[in-house]
Amino acid sequence: MTRITFELDGKQVEAGAGETIWQVAKRHEREIPHLCYSPAPDYRPDGNCRACMVEIEGERVLAASCTRTPSVGMKVKTASARAVAAQKMVMELLVADQPARATSHDPDSKFWRWAEKVEVTESRFPAAERWAGDTSHPAMSVNLDACIQCGLCVRACREVQVNDVIIRWASPPASPAANACRPARPAP
Repeated sequence: MTRITFELDGKQVEAGAGETIWQVAKRHEREIPHLCYSPAPDYRPDGNCRACMVEIEGERVLAASCTRTPSVGMKVKTASARAVAAQKMVMELLVADQPARATSHDPDSKFWRWAEKVEVTESRFPAAERWAGDTSHPAMSVNLDACIQCGLCVRACREVQVNDVIIRWASPPASPAANACRPARPAP
């Protein structure tokens, strides 16, 4: 098995073939925020939420650690001032669009636990218009008021459970929930 040696927060570490920076960091007990990634079997990373941004020496832009695989000699900083500022900014932008924690459906959700860990539980940004619940399907009701549009639920349905119950609109529908996860329409 090919092993890749790189530097993670000043320490030489090894990654297996196909292993991401986030996975190596977790193995070495380094916490990197993540919302759209699930380490459970059969879930592929997408990097949609950008909460797991890390700094890679010599690169102009930060990288989503859940999708980025290391290369030999790479120097990764998970908690540099730049990486932490980006992680906090992502959370602040997402917090702005969440229902108040006290009235949310799950005040102890993964989202709110990460918001607490990165010390961003309030936002200075205005909230986007919230979506109304969708009760159009007789077997399923969807409330998207806490959705961060990361696609994890879509990947869970499509790739893990292989039932395609939830889809993502390819083009915005004529509703405030444009491009959001919605119940799949039954075939005609």
